[in-house]
Amino acid sequence: MEVSERKYKLGIDVGGTFTDFFLVGNDGSSLVHKTLSTPEDSSVGFIRGIHEIAEKLNLPLSSFIEKIDTIVHGTTVATNAMLTMKGAKTALVTTEGFRDALEMRRGVREERYNNHYRNVKPLVPRYLRLCLNERIDATGQVLSAVDRKELDAIVAKLKSEKVEAVAICLMNSYLNNEHEKQVARYLRDALPGLFICASFEVLPSIRFYERVSTTCINAYIGVVIDRYLESLLDKLKKIHFKGVLMIMQSNGGVVTPEVARKIAAVTVLSGPAAAPIAGSYYARLLGFDHCITMDMGGTSFDTSLVVNAQCITSTEGEIDRRRIALPTLDIITIGAGGGSIGWIDQGGLLKMGPQSAGSLPGPVCYDRGGEKPACTDADLILGYLDPDYFAGGKYKLDKEKAAEVTASRLGEPLGLNAQQAAAGMYRVINMNMAQGVRQVSVERGYDPREFLLICAGGAGAIHAGEICRELEIPMFMVPAVASIFCAAGMLLGDLKHDYVRSYICKYSDIDRKRFLELYREMQEEAENTLSEEGIETSKIEFYPSLDLRYAGQFHEVPLEVSMEEILEFRLDDIREAFHKEHNRKFGYELRTEGTELEVINVRLRAVGITEKPVSLSASDTNKTCSAQQAFKTMRMAYVPEDDEMQELPVYDGDVLGEGVLIKGPAIIEQVNTTLFLGSSYHCETITGGSFIVYNKTLMPEGYKKKSLITENNMK
Repeated sequence: MEVSERKYKLGIDVGGTFTDFFLVGNDGSSLVHKTLSTPEDSSVGFIRGIHEIAEKLNLPLSSFIEKIDTIVHGTTVATNAMLTMKGAKTALVTTEGFRDALEMRRGVREERYNNHYRNVKPLVPRYLRLCLNERIDATGQVLSAVDRKELDAIVAKLKSEKVEAVAICLMNSYLNNEHEKQVARYLRDALPGLFICASFEVLPSIRFYERVSTTCINAYIGVVIDRYLESLLDKLKKIHFKGVLMIMQSNGGVVTPEVARKIAAVTVLSGPAAAPIAGSYYARLLGFDHCITMDMGGTSFDTSLVVNAQCITSTEGEIDRRRIALPTLDIITIGAGGGSIGWIDQGGLLKMGPQSAGSLPGPVCYDRGGEKPACTDADLILGYLDPDYFAGGKYKLDKEKAAEVTASRLGEPLGLNAQQAAAGMYRVINMNMAQGVRQVSVERGYDPREFLLICAGGAGAIHAGEICRELEIPMFMVPAVASIFCAAGMLLGDLKHDYVRSYICKYSDIDRKRFLELYREMQEEAENTLSEEGIETSKIEFYPSLDLRYAGQFHEVPLEVSMEEILEFRLDDIREAFHKEHNRKFGYELRTEGTELEVINVRLRAVGITEKPVSLSASDTNKTCSAQQAFKTMRMAYVPEDDEMQELPVYDGDVLGEGVLIKGPAIIEQVNTTLFLGSSYHCETITGGSFIVYNKTLMPEGYKKKSLITENNMK
């Protein structure tokens, strides 16, 4: 294929420390790139990275940008706005008597025995929660109409307070949204410059607190996302980008910037959501239906679950203790990354994170003004990192300074030297991450020992072995694109839209006509939306689900069903599936007791299938070097199984051929990541530049043979 005919797709993931880029050509070529993030304005690092990639390819920017037909972007703008409380000045318009629901939440005190515990600060202060005397009852009937004079008073208040965004959430609007529509139209006419959203547009479902909280989050970050995307689109226009820009959603799908600017809450977990998508891809290459993904970045550690090749989703997500009830991938995020700072608590115990050194000033070894030892400093002191080969030699690390600060800040108070303190830091952060994996697996009713662990992130492969050893997971995989895992996963995302309708009734009382009408209504809405986004009807797939519970229960169980079961009204089959899922999740079922079921919500996910890259392999798949040929040097490094520093062989992972066996303890270095093999592990290279690592003491008979299915088998 001529170079002039080559077209590219570009995945861009903005992290706390680095912005990751993964470029894939329609001829199967690929390129990995990382640049330091620019927290003050993420779009600066975004555009700078595109310039740098053009330089790598020896192409003028104008020529390179013409070849990019799609950019998929994961952003932390919404997340950061929530965590730093730097969203818009927001007001809430709600029904009289319910303005404190936002602050009362569900009346649940997360730490009931902590006398110093404080409630989370609401996004909307009480004086900006404005009330209307309208009322719709529990059957959807109007009891009190909207008063125009009250709306005029609210408009005056919003103007005087110079509010930037307004959330509208009225009681029982999920049954009858006419009042919310009236209020939204009136406020938009009177206040054209404000960001205004109503709950019927964001989350038209039962449970008032979840609905009001999600709507307020959408309004709070809506202005921030709108400004960011406007700035980004303007910068792309200036460099003459004429392709398609898509934004990653929290549910693992992508949307157009227009949709993201309207329903900004779908981007709250935009970046991490791509990891399980990529994880599912790599698990299938190895013949696995189940996997756990872990992504250790510079600031955070994200882990998620894939079951039966499907990413687990939840409608009970939280962001900084605030409920967001939109469907999101079930991702556990903790403050454990390369920049996580080591410190000693009041009881004299060593802790790691959640504070992070970020990209500026960064860990001490970056020599950019950092004065607190971080995880990367520990990895350097323990010999896992080469100070002259970090990011392929792009950044030089100061090992002596890292050791000096670690010894003075942590070692001396604990009576340890720098190496002992670093080993303690290494163990503590590994235990923190192992606990994160337990949260997403054991606490969800799954045994992590039955899953393949897929390790990602620039620092992930240094720590994955100890995480697996703690959890008794026999095998993990380090993909060729581990260092930019989320950026790669973004290129696999389809257009996804989630719809929900509350339909509360006993299971035996389901009205077939109404039931099917709700699904037809959601299906038509989905088809119209996807059509506007350029998706043909033949490329749309529908995935229905139901929120069910036993009568008398408070929490419902989400149950995925088939479209055939819905259209054919196979309620008996759905009932049986619910009993099994309830038993799997909670350890019991009430089938024999004959307990009645209740329906709470009916849901529909619409997926618009997009064109995918040819492959997510490394660009050079013809590497043929043996272990002996790839040997670089011997280096002293810490072996946790023996609790001592040992001289270990170091191999160049970027030249190792397929089928090469490396026995631990050893270090495999690549430009963008480093893999540490403890004495418990063996590693084998597979097609596409990825690594399979297995614990020789835990690997059951036949397990390794199953794993070595190459990418060619999937094509």
